[in-house]
Amino acid sequence: MNRRRIAYSRIDRRQFALLGAVSAVSLLGMGGAASAQRMSDKILGEPGPLPEIVFGPADAKVTVIEYASLTCHHCRDFHIKTWPQVKARYVDTGKVRFILREFPLDQLALAGFALARCAGEGNWYPTADLLYRNDDAWAHAQNPLDGLRALMLKNGMSKERFDSCLGDKALQEKILTVSRNGSVAGVNSTPTFFVNGKKYQGFMTVEQFAAIVDPLL
Repeated sequence: MNRRRIAYSRIDRRQFALLGAVSAVSLLGMGGAASAQRMSDKILGEPGPLPEIVFGPADAKVTVIEYASLTCHHCRDFHIKTWPQVKARYVDTGKVRFILREFPLDQLALAGFALARCAGEGNWYPTADLLYRNDDAWAHAQNPLDGLRALMLKNGMSKERFDSCLGDKALQEKILTVSRNGSVAGVNSTPTFFVNGKKYQGFMTVEQFAAIVDPLL
């Protein structure tokens, strides 16, 4: 499970102005009492204020919801090592409906998710994939937002679009609402998975995923 947060002191304060003045408090305070509440089926079932990132058919026997952060190493490892096998074995065969939801652990993850949402229809997943696979170029860089900008410009986003996206307070608030709903549902670390409503935390191999899902099929 990953509760790690980026050391903000490494980031130029002027660069954070691009994040729409979303304070660290709004991110670090998403848990608290809400995370201790009983999991809400209503919250897990509702898409929230943003379009859901969904793979697999609506009538699949098993629904998996993953709450993840782009600056979470265990989320990155699941995405790169496990997800391709899960997708091939369960999602592409119609057995599992898999939903990805944003749960940014810090302002950098919030910025990355905002850029994924701004990348255009159908481009959320490719953008998240790009950011996971190149996290050393931004999440651990001396100037993280410069690294983000370089990656996004290289992949076709204009500088104007980049700056506009990171200044979009309304979009950031919608992402944070998804995250707060996750907190109310019981998410307090990433990755967190809900498999037909039952919570599991931490990185999973495909074998561990199969041990949970196969009996439900």
